[in-house]
Amino acid sequence: MKWNLRLAAANRGIWKASELQRQLAERGMTISAGKMSGLWSGQPNAIKLDELEIICAVLDCEVGELLLREPQTVPQPAATGEEQQVAVGEVRAVKPRPRTGRSLPPR
Repeated sequence: MKWNLRLAAANRGIWKASELQRQLAERGMTISAGKMSGLWSGQPNAIKLDELEIICAVLDCEVGELLLREPQTVPQPAATGEEQQVAVGEVRAVKPRPRTGRSLPPR
């Protein structure tokens, strides 16, 4: 995922992190300078859903404008030879796995 706050803010005429921070504070979201720097300059470490809601309200945008999907960064699963031979919709037999010595869950 790509964090796109800076562009979304610029599209609304907000050019400084301090200006956005002030507007967020008006909506009840008090945020430290360090966290604001992380939100403004790149990838935030974490963001709560209620904070995301306030940011979207201040910018009058949808979450999809702040979070852009980058499918090319997600590794594709490695296919084994057996999986490549199975056609779509084909039924395969289920092979039981060997027991590992663990007990079954209680009934």
